[in-house]
Amino acid sequence: MFTNYLKIAWRNLRTQRSYTLLNTVGLSIGMAGGLLIFLFLRHHLSTDRHHARFDHIYRIDTDLYLADSSIEYNAEAPLPMAQVLRTQYPQVEQAAFLSMVRDMTVSVKRSDERQPTRFLEHKGTGLVEPEWFDVLSYTWLRGDAKTALRGPNRVVLTESWARKYFGDTDPVGQTLTLNNKAIVTVTGLLAEPPVTTDTNLGLFVSMSTMRQLDPEYDVTDWGWLTSSNRLYATLKSEEAAASLQQAMPALARKQYGDFAKVYHFVIQPMRELHFDVARDPGGAIRSSLLWSLGIVGLLLILASCINFINLATAQALRRSKEVGIRKTLGSSRGQLSRQFLLETALVTLAATSLALLLTYVSLPLFNNWVQLGLTFRLDGLTVVFIALLFFGVVLLAGGYPAAVLSGFSPDLALRGKLTTSSFGGLSVRRVLVVTQFIVCQALIVGALVVARQVQYMQQADLGFRPDNVVLVPLPDKTKPLQDAFKQELSQYADIRAVSLGHLPPSSDRLYGGSVKFEKRPDWEPWPTRERLADADFVKTYQLKLVAGRNIIPSDTIREYLINETMLHKLGFQKPEQILGKRLQHYLSPVMLPIVGVVRDFHLKSLREEIGPCVIASLADRYRHAGIRISGRNPSQTLERIRQTWQQLYPSEVFEYQFLDEHIARLYKTETLITRLVNVFAGLAILICCLGLYGLVSQVVEQRTKEIGIRKVLGASVASIVALLSKDFLRLVLIAIVIASPIAWYVMNGWLQEFVYRIDIAWWVFALAGILAVSIALLTVSFQSIKAALTNPVNSLRSE
Repeated sequence: MFTNYLKIAWRNLRTQRSYTLLNTVGLSIGMAGGLLIFLFLRHHLSTDRHHARFDHIYRIDTDLYLADSSIEYNAEAPLPMAQVLRTQYPQVEQAAFLSMVRDMTVSVKRSDERQPTRFLEHKGTGLVEPEWFDVLSYTWLRGDAKTALRGPNRVVLTESWARKYFGDTDPVGQTLTLNNKAIVTVTGLLAEPPVTTDTNLGLFVSMSTMRQLDPEYDVTDWGWLTSSNRLYATLKSEEAAASLQQAMPALARKQYGDFAKVYHFVIQPMRELHFDVARDPGGAIRSSLLWSLGIVGLLLILASCINFINLATAQALRRSKEVGIRKTLGSSRGQLSRQFLLETALVTLAATSLALLLTYVSLPLFNNWVQLGLTFRLDGLTVVFIALLFFGVVLLAGGYPAAVLSGFSPDLALRGKLTTSSFGGLSVRRVLVVTQFIVCQALIVGALVVARQVQYMQQADLGFRPDNVVLVPLPDKTKPLQDAFKQELSQYADIRAVSLGHLPPSSDRLYGGSVKFEKRPDWEPWPTRERLADADFVKTYQLKLVAGRNIIPSDTIREYLINETMLHKLGFQKPEQILGKRLQHYLSPVMLPIVGVVRDFHLKSLREEIGPCVIASLADRYRHAGIRISGRNPSQTLERIRQTWQQLYPSEVFEYQFLDEHIARLYKTETLITRLVNVFAGLAILICCLGLYGLVSQVVEQRTKEIGIRKVLGASVASIVALLSKDFLRLVLIAIVIASPIAWYVMNGWLQEFVYRIDIAWWVFALAGILAVSIALLTVSFQSIKAALTNPVNSLRSE
């Protein structure tokens, strides 16, 4: 029986080649989109789950509860806390501290080279305690996890990092020089960890090497908190985590005394870390985005299934006599349903194979767009997903057509009395077409809104000019070298200004503290951010001075510039009123004058409100040079900067970055969302076009005689196109009306994440509607015009 079903199904599909091709291609596109989204979701949902004790691993965060009732959420913790947790709290099985190093120069002296090869590592390096390998899971190829980092001047490498430094040579026992300060020995080799991790280190330095790399770091100071510090611990159970959380206020009181109300330690499970955008706005991803993408994937599959249903029901009348004969010969409704489901399964099998091929081919491009290393391998979970996808599509796409076709009355079918309205096919198809275009319209609106918001952020007035500014990190805090670098560059005609400082105006990092104003008895309750830089900071970044003058050249804090937000926070409206007033910054022991007010500029991304800020000079904090160039010959200017660098820093690696590129990285999440929405909106449009094309083809075929008669009676091409198009365009307009408020609600909620954002204007929906109608009209018109231009003699003869 099954063999007979298979032969008949194959014969029917082969006879209707165009119908089969449209269904296969439509389903494969929707399934490929679903597979890509599955890989994306799987990557993020599996982050760090390879650790053996994943459900028992927690990160200790330090949130700051400020006097103005605001909260600063931080992922860092003080270094000495790790030892306290290990020794004084029975809830803790093990604890380990990580201090990430953002810029580390690694020098390798190879036997066949006269000079060492140097690498400037911006990420992937960190100082860790030996207990790190007790908390997180790694596969050791060489070395002992218990002793490899127990002692100073020891490092452990992963395979890829070892290969980068030493090629195929055994790395254990080899030496590296870090930041031209510490000579370290490789004592262990790790297998490459999974890419799905937020602790992606390749070079592990023993924590006891800290004193050589950063002598200023006080390893006993509980107040030393930076965004580079992380503290992880394994706890015995969730009850132990709750108990430890209850004990944290007492620990804060013991360490901070009267300031304990500011420091709140939070015990956060590892399963939440990847989605914690409050503490890691640049690196985490919102779980709501993942679920939204999951819904988009389901909608893409649904849209492709709608194509199948529409085409199958449009073909129903053609197969009515076949059904009538089968029923007359004794076929049951169940047998007919199985026959039609088998046809659907064959199409779906072909579509699944094509979808796998499309996914494999498009994955490199998709990875480039989303900046991830997604891999497509047929492991257990992927096979289960593909199987569920296959059977889900068969039931969803084939269930309704099978029920309709197997339910025909044999008497009406054989007498040719069946019409589309006899089985509700017309109304169902209309509902499905509307549903399909609701998805399409909503995604088009989403793509337009996201693109406008990203464009707004890229073109917004930041309060300074980011163009033609080169950022060069300074590896050495020695002031004479920094001054010499600046002086040499200032003599070059195409360099307009140079400023030495700690951070550029906008950065993903924030530093700050409290200030005390004039004779007020208390420190201000709100945090103040700082930009520590020399007197050329304003000129280099072209900040606008709205009152007073610039700070004088100095190596230490002697006077302040403040921004307009701080002016208002201190209770003044006119900038001239605050000039000469005195301010004490937390980095200075004395009151010093405010000499100028600068126009507000964005300290971080447009997701966050501009906060109060001071600008002052403090040479021992300078970490980079900001260099404004003319832009006339950038390659030549960059070469001059490189040559000057090499003369002064011969043992360091020269690197640079343009400030506008640095700022663009603040919006990598929004860039990712833009690309994802554009990709899947394009897929939805393509699926809708395939569905409409198939439906119009069916309608044209059913109305061939009518079209021929109309042409004989004098109907124009335009009138025939309008006749065939108006019903479909009416459905698209209905979809636009329904989709617009849904899209507005969703996108307005997304925009609330930004302090500075666009308003969703009415023309966005109008433009999206015009695009949807144009796409539908082009698709419908292609077949309609073809039918209208057909010779009516041939049309009538075909009947």
